[in-house]
Amino acid sequence: MNEPADTSEPPTGVTTAEWGLWQAFRNGSEHDLRTHQPELDDPNGDHPWGPERTVRARFIARLLLHGPPPLLGRVASLQLTGARVTGCLDVSGGVVEHYVEFRQCRFADEIRMPEARLHTARFVDCYIPRLEAARLTTEGDLHLPRCSIPEGVKLTDATIGTDLMLNEATVGSGRRTRAIAADGVTVSQELQASLLLTDGQVSLRGATVGSSLHMFGAVLRNPRGRYALYAPQMTVEQVASFADASRATAPQIYGATPPTGTRYDFTTQGGTRWRTKHFECTGGIVLDDGRFGSSLVIENARLDLQLDQELSLRRITAPQLNFTPQAPERGLIVLSGATVDKLVDRTRSWPRDHRLWMAGFAYQQAIPWEGHFNVRERLRWVATATPEYAPEPYEQLAAMYRNTGEDTNARVVLLAKQRRRRETLPLPAKAWGYVQDWTVAYGYRPGQAALWMGVLWLTGALLFDAHRPEPVKGDESPHWNAALYALDLLLPVISFNQDTAWNPAGRYQWLAAAMIALGWILATTVAAGATRLLRRQ
Repeated sequence: MNEPADTSEPPTGVTTAEWGLWQAFRNGSEHDLRTHQPELDDPNGDHPWGPERTVRARFIARLLLHGPPPLLGRVASLQLTGARVTGCLDVSGGVVEHYVEFRQCRFADEIRMPEARLHTARFVDCYIPRLEAARLTTEGDLHLPRCSIPEGVKLTDATIGTDLMLNEATVGSGRRTRAIAADGVTVSQELQASLLLTDGQVSLRGATVGSSLHMFGAVLRNPRGRYALYAPQMTVEQVASFADASRATAPQIYGATPPTGTRYDFTTQGGTRWRTKHFECTGGIVLDDGRFGSSLVIENARLDLQLDQELSLRRITAPQLNFTPQAPERGLIVLSGATVDKLVDRTRSWPRDHRLWMAGFAYQQAIPWEGHFNVRERLRWVATATPEYAPEPYEQLAAMYRNTGEDTNARVVLLAKQRRRRETLPLPAKAWGYVQDWTVAYGYRPGQAALWMGVLWLTGALLFDAHRPEPVKGDESPHWNAALYALDLLLPVISFNQDTAWNPAGRYQWLAAAMIALGWILATTVAAGATRLLRRQ
């Protein structure tokens, strides 16, 4: 292209399509090269686009970096629709001051924007072989809705001034391992990736999102690697959602970019057909050390994990964790060291075998998402997470019940803890544990001790009333009372002067000795239970 004498005129050698784009740029209007026949305008279709729809990437780069002045009263912008862009669009390190928007365009080669500075760039329903934009800085949005990007997107350490939108995009990894490489990306407002379809790892390590992260109905697949979503140390100031795309989430998904050409399951509500799609993930998810300012929502998700893969939430911090996915058939659920104020879950979301790890998991409330999650089910949940006995999960669950005023459930949990602990003790201690359990349930059921004392006292009173022992000192003995005598034998401290005044013989002597021993055992266990009660209070 030759340099024009007047910068307001296009350079020589431009095509008709490029001349029209030059004029549209100065006018700030859209340059539309579509045929308005859907099958011919599909950027992913097989129909050839001729020279009448072809614009060179070098020509576009010239407009963006060194474009002509706008017409009087207009603001220059590049808005290109339905074009075939040949060559590599490269604005690396450049400063683009104009609004940029491509719609339904077919790029023949990758787009390169590393180290570039832009205001707002929108690529809507385009075919882009690859987007290289490491350390890109935008003052406004970067939109890629409904784009097909088979070789992946690189946004490492990029800074997005407002929103990053990937709704309904299809992103592959090509010969690489990562479909989206966005480690260290900073998004000032929302990161929207609903109905996103990826083939390869999505990497958001150390990402910062100033508002919310939405992945409603996204499908993340990485059959060749261990992780489908790798996002440790991510910070989201409000909500991070991995949930269904449904009627409730429609405003966040559809907005200004309504879905086209995407397959969904349909549900009907109030006579209106709403499109619904589940969040699906084939491969591991890592959100370790994440910080979520409002809540982390993993709702009704479908997780397809291999035996060595995890849904890992180690050491996350969030006011609320909504955990209601479909329980994966394989792989681990890891909550070790996580801290949340409120846990909202459901029974069938947790693995039934020992594939749940939650050592050090701290929560203040546990609320069922649906139905009633009773204390027995919570105990099964804890037992699943502790194939080897550990006291912390039981103490955490008991503390949660105490904080919500459910003292009865707290005692049930602590009793279950003692029974699990008993199985780890040597035989003598285990036998003593069984005695404490049968008598006073380790002090957590004090009424049980009173029942045993009553049975022993009544049995002893009846037997000794029928077989009165001989007095020790003849006429000096107190008046015989079988009930007081039996009670004197059972109580190790209090004395009614009956046990020392009468001398049973034969088998009744053994009966008296047994009652004394049982009285000491009951008194010891009652004292231990009282000590625990005072400590809890």
